[in-house]
Parts: sequence; C-alpha cells; structure tokens
Amino acid sequence: MKQETIRAPYLRIDRVSKNFGTFQALKSISLDIFEGEFVCFLGPSGCGKTTLLRAIAGLDIQTSGRIEQGDRDISALPPSQRDFGIVFQSYALFPNLTVGDNIGYGLKNTGKRKSDIQERVSTLLKLVGLKGQETKYPAQLSGGQQQRVALARAIAMSPGLLLLDEPLSALDARVRLHLRSELKQLQRRLGVTTIMVTHDQEEALAIADRIVVMNDGNIEQIGTPQEIYRAPATPFVASFVGHMNTLTAEQVTSCRLRLGTIDLAVEENPHCVPGRMVSVCLRPEDVQVRGIQSSQSNSFQAQIETMEFLGSFCRAELTATQDKAIRFTADFSVNAMRDLSLELGSQISVALPKDRLRIFAAEA
Repeated sequence: MKQETIRAPYLRIDRVSKNFGTFQALKSISLDIFEGEFVCFLGPSGCGKTTLLRAIAGLDIQTSGRIEQGDRDISALPPSQRDFGIVFQSYALFPNLTVGDNIGYGLKNTGKRKSDIQERVSTLLKLVGLKGQETKYPAQLSGGQQQRVALARAIAMSPGLLLLDEPLSALDARVRLHLRSELKQLQRRLGVTTIMVTHDQEEALAIADRIVVMNDGNIEQIGTPQEIYRAPATPFVASFVGHMNTLTAEQVTSCRLRLGTIDLAVEENPHCVPGRMVSVCLRPEDVQVRGIQSSQSNSFQAQIETMEFLGSFCRAELTATQDKAIRFTADFSVNAMRDLSLELGSQISVALPKDRLRIFAAEA
C-alpha cells in the first residue's frame, strides 16, 4: 500500500503569546502555513491579527513561543534577517523617490548592476499593470496605483513570504474589488506564500485558500472559505462571518429541538442534554421557500414583516404565523420574488432544512 507523503509546513507558529504590560494580545497561538498558500487572518479590531503578523515579521517580537520559516528558527531574529516582503495599509512609499526608485530601493544594496535593477523594476511594473510609470512620483498616482507600487516593492527581492497588513482597506469599494482579484491572480503566478490581515470577511472569503478566524487573542477556527462559511465551529465564527440567524431553542432529544411552539428536526447530536437551551444558527439564504411538501419537517407558515431590496436579492424579516416571537431573516432571489409574488405582508410557506442548521450551546 502506497504511503501518503506528509507535507511539512513552510511557516510554523508554535504556542506564540504576546503581552503588552498586563494585556495579553496573543494567547498561545499555534498554526502551520504551507508553501504557496494564501492565508487570511480575519477578525474584528483588537483580536490580535496584526500583532501576529508583526510577530512573524519580527517587528514586535513575541513574549513566548517559537516561529520557524523553512525549517529555520526565526523567533528572535530582527526583520532584516527574515525572508519576507511586507505591504502596509498606508503604502509607506518614499514621497521623494520616483516609482522606479521606490521599487528598486531594496535591490541597491544587493550588488546588482544598475541595468539589472532597472530590468527588474520594469518587469515588476509590467506585472502589476503599471508599465511605463517609472519616472512618476507617488503623489502623481491614485491610491490603487500606489498600492500596486507598494506590492511591486515588496516582491522585488523575491521573498519567500509576503505579508499584507490590510492592504486594500484605504481604497474605495470599486478599486478594492478590482485589486483584490488582481492580487490573488498575482499570488498564484508568483507562487509566493502569502499572509493577509483583514477585517473584511467578503475579502477573505473571495481570495484566501484558508482563513484563520481570530477573536480576543485566540484562533476560533481555521479552514477553507467554504468550511468557515458553511460549517462555523463556534458561535463567534457563525455570527462574525456572513449574515446569520441565531435562535434560542430547547434540546428535547438528540435529534429534536423545540423552538417556541415549533418542533425542529436536527442532525443527531449524541452529546445532547435534554432540557438544555441551545443556539440554532441558519444562514438567511438557506431558508427554503420553493417546493415545500406538506409533510416536510421544519416547515411552517410565516409572514413577511419587512423587506430590504439589495439589488440581486431581497432580505426580508419574517415571523412564524403560529408563534410571533419567532423572528428570522430570509434572502429571496429576484426570481423567487417574481415567481412567488412575495411582498410585504405576504403569508408564505417556509422550511428550515435540518442539514443547514448549526447547533451550539446557548451562551450564558
């Protein structure tokens, strides 16, 4: 029988903690990142994601723990002795240097000939879509163009690791959307291992190979965008990533809950405690409104109380007809709106598919 090869991580973070006085910003973080991956650190402000990035870069040495890159212990090394390029939210370009000089700045002390540096700069400008802009100054460029220059400078030395600290957050929505797509394509072409810090869940879901969701100095969940969105591991991830309905119900049996006056069938939970209160989580787009059979489990009548038009879909707040205390949100496509004649005040049949319900212990 052929034995599978176990891939060694390119970056290994082992029980890393960081204290600022009595405040613990990172709490024994352990994480493996593999070569060529695009990983996003996602979480709210103050969760520790930027602190972790700075520890990896050596800009803020961790209080305890170990960091290895390519089987090399870099835990206590200064930034100059680590193999990475970094792009900050503020671009951090030298305003008195041209675009070409900004990009080639780090190459000047490598012993390369001036012609080789110029060739490298030209190649990088073409790569980031700024061909022929060498002689301009940062002030003559748009925000999106400045960020491209910062990115070109970060990869000029062909680093093994690319660190991005909320690189798109200062840009307007249209430019941010376009640049994030280009960023992912560029990362794939280069094959460089990349870590990006962001608080924008849509951004992380769109471009990451894996997402590390952080909260209060801890890692809540690590997974692919699909895993994080479809199967949140904790109540925090369920509420932070995407829109989520959270309802409180009583556990009746291992596969049945009581939500107000409505019984819900759920996936079997062998560790359930009858009588215990639980949180039931369901995405608005998972509320079923088409093809509901009269005998279908978790189906009931509901009334549309509010409607919000959001372009390609409509978000509605509903209440269960038999129990007005049960309120939840559903997303209706434009087609469903038209085909079912959905409007404010409509009475409709809905179903909550049991395979889409995530059950967590109710928070105290």
